[in-house]
Amino acid sequence: MTNPDRLLVDISALVESGQSNQMSLTVVVGGAVITGRLAPEAVWRERVSEVLNDSDRLGPFSAVFGAGPAAGDGPEGGDRGAPPAYLHFHLARILQGNIGISETGGMYRVAIEDVSAWTVGDVSYSDQSTTRD
Repeated sequence: MTNPDRLLVDISALVESGQSNQMSLTVVVGGAVITGRLAPEAVWRERVSEVLNDSDRLGPFSAVFGAGPAAGDGPEGGDRGAPPAYLHFHLARILQGNIGISETGGMYRVAIEDVSAWTVGDVSYSDQSTTRD
């Protein structure tokens, strides 16, 4: 059984409390680097639901995200006393080399227990490569 980083859980709990949605964070999960801003789960679910609802093919899935957190998902789920188990990113990108995937602001849900490294801040990337002489 893994032991999630308590500091990261505390940061997520503060975001979930609605006191801030301006926290930028960069995490490493399974070798992928994800960088962006954290959002409370309810806000994240609402935004994903809106995006899906606007799609002809994916509209039916909108209700799943609009229904609210599943039991055991943390403070908004079935066990309100439990600490958050997920980070909810918006305005996020997966960084690969010197490019960012989903440059328009992806919506990612990451299990806190899967985070192997993290830092405060949104890591930027450059479209310009550097060369050595």
